[in-house]
Amino acid sequence: MQIKPEQLEAHLEKGLAPVYLLSGDEPLQMMEAADAVRAAARARGHTERLVFSADAGFDWGRLREAAQSLSLFASRRILDLRLPTGKPGAEGGRALEAYAAQPPEDTVLLVQCPRLEAKERKTAWCRALEGAGVMLQVWPLDRSATEAWMARRLRQRGLNPTPEALRLLSDRVEGNLLAAAQEMEKLLLLTGPGELDAPAVLAAVSDSARFGVFDLVDAALAADAPRAVRILQGLRGEGTEPAVVLWALAREIRGLHRMAERGQAGEPMRQLLGAVRPPRRQPLVRAALGRLPEPALARLLAGCARADRIIKGLETGSPWDELLDWTLALAGAPVPSRAC
Repeated sequence: MQIKPEQLEAHLEKGLAPVYLLSGDEPLQMMEAADAVRAAARARGHTERLVFSADAGFDWGRLREAAQSLSLFASRRILDLRLPTGKPGAEGGRALEAYAAQPPEDTVLLVQCPRLEAKERKTAWCRALEGAGVMLQVWPLDRSATEAWMARRLRQRGLNPTPEALRLLSDRVEGNLLAAAQEMEKLLLLTGPGELDAPAVLAAVSDSARFGVFDLVDAALAADAPRAVRILQGLRGEGTEPAVVLWALAREIRGLHRMAERGQAGEPMRQLLGAVRPPRRQPLVRAALGRLPEPALARLLAGCARADRIIKGLETGSPWDELLDWTLALAGAPVPSRAC
């Protein structure tokens, strides 16, 4: 069965297929589709996850053994298989066909690969996986489809955009859905739920150009604590809302934490960094992952949650002190005792 990305949520609400084949080159839609499948599987008790990256020289017997063996930790599992080239080769094709012919019970196979051309979609292994479950193809969106995608996403978050606002946003992101998602999250922070018109977008875009929150994040990732502190002080002096700074820090830390978890599950660093955009930021992210293990990132997330409660008035404290603490922690610098 083939479905479109916008149909995945409704499909998963009805139940899980034994096999999901995700194909495409648009990183945000691919990432969110895979996350949705894994989340739906976890909600149904698939708590053990095995990750395989079928690079050159991959032993396809590992997939067969995983399918035939009993789970050590849970009764239900997710087999997360990455095909970096989209071409499993003769041995891999046979292994996938055999799996699709008799999928094991209580197991979900999630296969992710680049966009498959028409010739590749006609291969026996591809048809076998599609026949055993669901195939979802992610295509780059044209301008009209991008605006429709943004409209759905904004409405899900309580914003009702006008056509002029959508056109303005589309001009700004130029088809980059990752950038579009970031802009929409900032708009929600700055404007709150309700109608979103062009003047509000213009004001937010103008403000965000001087906020420098992404410069702050990059300085922290680079372990340049003095520069990060100077940027943070500048943001405060310009009257930037603490919620906007926290959004940028928490977003980066959440992404690092997800990558650290995937790394613990066996995913290669090259694969982890593949979705980092723009590519020039990959060395910064790599360095941060090397400096901050998963437990440290989990503590950073907890710190961001505390900062959020302080900003909302649910706990006592200084929002800017909290932002300083967790900026320093992300940069690998000593943190005052009040953050402990």
